[in-house]
Amino acid sequence: MNADAPTVYIVDDEPAVRESLALLLRLHGFVSRGFASGEEFLSACAPGWAGCVLLDLRMPGMSGLALQAAMADRGITLPVVVVTAHGDVAAARAMLKAGALDFLEKPLDKNQLLAAVRAAFERNAEDRAHVLAVAQAKQCIERLTPREREVLDLIVAGQHNREIAAELGISARTVEVYKARLMEKLRVDRLPDLIRLMLTVASDKR
Repeated sequence: MNADAPTVYIVDDEPAVRESLALLLRLHGFVSRGFASGEEFLSACAPGWAGCVLLDLRMPGMSGLALQAAMADRGITLPVVVVTAHGDVAAARAMLKAGALDFLEKPLDKNQLLAAVRAAFERNAEDRAHVLAVAQAKQCIERLTPREREVLDLIVAGQHNREIAAELGISARTVEVYKARLMEKLRVDRLPDLIRLMLTVASDKR
């Protein structure tokens, strides 16, 4: 199995459940991998993993809620879909508040399960694309000279060329030159794209 391929990571202490879920997912084109406990999943989880975690709420040892918290502490951002019995709905909702994408009640409905997995894969793909965009943007920003970075910060703050020129003690024409250079380095053609790029970087909490 390609470690980077989107995968459904099934964390459930019951072998029969893991096997039946794996079969269902395989029949619908999904790759899956099973773990008998939260501890086992954590010990195996690698940074390159993509996909989602299908997580049983009640397990011996580490509970689903505890695993979700441990994932957050370790920066594991795989979307979590919680599997719960009817009596655990309140706990499942607590996991939603803590960041889980969805919860499914037992007995599992096939269509709901597949829909939840597809939604989780989409979320993970969006998250990974965002992380890549932020990393590329930061690399581009690092290529700016100190003066270009000053001009950039003032542009993002909403100042016009004449205001920037007055603050930095340079001509408006020189501001235009710096602006053209920094936009080329950041690979953007328009001011709205430049602002959007900086908002993307600012939204990153890592």
